[in-house]
Amino acid sequence: MIQPSVTHPIVAAATDVRASLKAVADANPTFMSVDDKAVALRELVAAESQLAELRLRVLGDAGDLAEQAAAKDAAGWLAHHTRTRFADARADLHLAHALDRERPRLAAAMREGAVTLAQAHVIHRVLGALPEVVDADTVARAEVHLVAQAAEFGPKELGRIGRRILDVVAPDIAEAAEAARLADLEAHAADQTRLTMRRLGDGTTRISSRVPDASATRLATYLEAFTSPRVDRPQDDRDAPGAPQVAPGPLATAHDPVARLAYPKRMGQALIQLLETLDPTRLPLHGGDATTVVVTIDFETLKTDLAAADLIGAGLVPGDDLTGDRLSAAQARRLACTAKILPVVLGGDSLPLDLGRTRRLFSPAQRKAMLVRDRTCRAEGCDVPGTWCEAHHLDPWHTGGRTDITDGALLCSHHHHRIHDHAFRTDRLANGDFRFHRRR
Repeated sequence: MIQPSVTHPIVAAATDVRASLKAVADANPTFMSVDDKAVALRELVAAESQLAELRLRVLGDAGDLAEQAAAKDAAGWLAHHTRTRFADARADLHLAHALDRERPRLAAAMREGAVTLAQAHVIHRVLGALPEVVDADTVARAEVHLVAQAAEFGPKELGRIGRRILDVVAPDIAEAAEAARLADLEAHAADQTRLTMRRLGDGTTRISSRVPDASATRLATYLEAFTSPRVDRPQDDRDAPGAPQVAPGPLATAHDPVARLAYPKRMGQALIQLLETLDPTRLPLHGGDATTVVVTIDFETLKTDLAAADLIGAGLVPGDDLTGDRLSAAQARRLACTAKILPVVLGGDSLPLDLGRTRRLFSPAQRKAMLVRDRTCRAEGCDVPGTWCEAHHLDPWHTGGRTDITDGALLCSHHHHRIHDHAFRTDRLANGDFRFHRRR
């Protein structure tokens, strides 16, 4: 007698999930209460995380499936048979192997629905980017810390936390490791700097450039002064003509070593020089003040070689969340001498930050101080850059509030309107953010 085949529990679970979803296929969320919608969204995201972990568990052990189908690997089989992007499938396969062999705490958190797939990818990349000198015990502590932070922060914020993870779990080696990493990145960036121009024949010119992260942040900050949604400009100013074609320079000679550099490289270096000598006071106002890139670094730290500085600029350059906007102390010292930046703690004339009742509006110096402190809109979950935000009095000036930075916070236009809307109640969280609730 032929024995009936036994269904594997994972297959049975997948079948049950699909059956459960089919049962609510015609359910209309319109009739859900606000509380029910909040619960449903949270539970569905947690369920997606659990399903993703289960899928990765199967994917990581599907090498025999790929071999049977003559696929290059399990990612190739998955991309072909499930009509997903190959790049996504390969990234998932890499994560699957890591969860099985190296990231037990991360795997357990996904299994509980506490960490999403996007968060897991960021945490794995953060841990993989740690210097080789970091021992396994430190990596494990970093994993525990990042998994715990995933309960409060999304993928982008986790990437930012990950850039400074050694400051938390291994402060004794963090400074040296970060200095070495930044030195390598800056050397690589200098080697890869390029700029090319090519006419397209339709009245426009394509400009392609590759520059260091810090310089890209400076460029984005300056350009955002023209593209900020809070800037109203005449139509004629919005259509700048394409840059003119510049003929290549002379060939290299034994007496002119600079000319030996490739033309795109020389153009890239010229762009960096332009950015560092550009006068921000000649640009449109940005956030109510002259367009400025801010560098923050402790003065004592600045005098050491093993140090790093933060660059506060546009914050909107798309790409790798883990690289961030940091530069070495050597670069900070050079920029402080040659570039039009605002050194927050590098020295220079002091500016009053507490104006009390003498002025109703916050001053440019106060806005810069709040930008350094707040970085983005202080509404919970809002990532609008601080340069696009408005300064808000926590205690209204017309009722006796003071124009001091301790009584101010940056809010984007949307949340600034909401905080003055009596239909909403606001709570101040422990980290200083605002949480909004519609009054019932």
